[in-house]
Amino acid sequence: MKLAIVGGGSTYTPELIDGFARHPELGLAEVVLVDPDAHRLELVAGMARRMLARAGSRVAVAATADVAVGVADADAVLVQLRVGGQATRNADESWPHEVGCIGQETTGPGGFAKALRTVPVVLGIAETVRAHARPGAWIIDFTNPVGIVTRALLEAGHRAVGLCNVAIGFQRRFAAGFGVAPERVGLGHVGLNHLTWERSVTVDGVDRLPDMLADRLDELAEDVELAPALLSQQAAIPSYYLRYYYAHDEVLAEQRREPTRAAAVTAIEDELLALYADPSVDVKPEALERRGGAFYSEAAVELLLAIRGLPGPARVVNLRNDGVLPFLPDDHVIEVPARYVDGRFVAEPVAPLPADIQGLIAGVAGYERLAVAAAIHGGRSRVVQAMRAHPLVLQHDRAERLTDLLMAANGRFLSWT
Repeated sequence: MKLAIVGGGSTYTPELIDGFARHPELGLAEVVLVDPDAHRLELVAGMARRMLARAGSRVAVAATADVAVGVADADAVLVQLRVGGQATRNADESWPHEVGCIGQETTGPGGFAKALRTVPVVLGIAETVRAHARPGAWIIDFTNPVGIVTRALLEAGHRAVGLCNVAIGFQRRFAAGFGVAPERVGLGHVGLNHLTWERSVTVDGVDRLPDMLADRLDELAEDVELAPALLSQQAAIPSYYLRYYYAHDEVLAEQRREPTRAAAVTAIEDELLALYADPSVDVKPEALERRGGAFYSEAAVELLLAIRGLPGPARVVNLRNDGVLPFLPDDHVIEVPARYVDGRFVAEPVAPLPADIQGLIAGVAGYERLAVAAAIHGGRSRVVQAMRAHPLVLQHDRAERLTDLLMAANGRFLSWT
């Protein structure tokens, strides 16, 4: 099996390599790292080779700046890129504050800016994959905003699935709390990417969530930094990203007091790249845990194992709705557990959602559809329309001001400006 990683110069990549080294059953023969940044690519490729050599793995690592060369004859292509790097993330986390909105790289106005920068680039890469990879090669999108990017890929007819590490993070933490192996824990995970709830937590098929909410409510609420009453009323555990909706003003106040996450990540990346440059370093550094993306490699490995047809449990992915959530269009992208059957991912059934959860999902989904249209077709009016539709914006004057700020910060990435 040949895997290409577009954005292979990311400091995340050794996390993936660590997972590949621990799972020879993947049958990987070659990993090709693709990245336009020659310096980062050299450092990360060297680190990857040393890690695999230490593990006794025969997986070959190649590196190139040419996407067509990198994806040639690949069986799967993982996309993990950030257009504009941490500098654009820092901007996304800053300019929305000028009009009283949270700044975040995947949610709200900042997330919309990231979508506008990212979708055209990923669609271009996908066309190269279509032309040069093996017929039927999967595109695995780990690039945020995952739901929007995956929807754009599917609309263009690509064989794509979206991947996020939120669900596997919950699963691993719950498994540790119960003292059981992760594969014994199943999640009733439902929603849109970065807008999800855990509505059941099963251990060997028995739902333990009611007992968890009764016995550990404060602890669970503290973990996601939301009010215990919210978890109790919803009979569910919201993801941390729901803080941007349910505690917007509190989060905004925190953001205005503290440095951006982008600033912290930039410092961590500098530290990691220095370690990757050290020829004596051949194990995943502890600093990588502070970079974010916990269990990213495990999620990727599980998905690749499924695509290879190896048996396993349902895995949480981003895929077409196709009636799973009846209040959304079939072609919208949702994030739920799914099984790989006859060459495609098939979502598990989802119990009807409470009205408040359904309403928020529907509102954000409406924004996402408009965001995809704006990213593909461009135009200020489309940006204003999508911005105004976002539940964290809504007001027309605010949407106009946010659009001006977005375009001022991102003009060089938007071909239609």
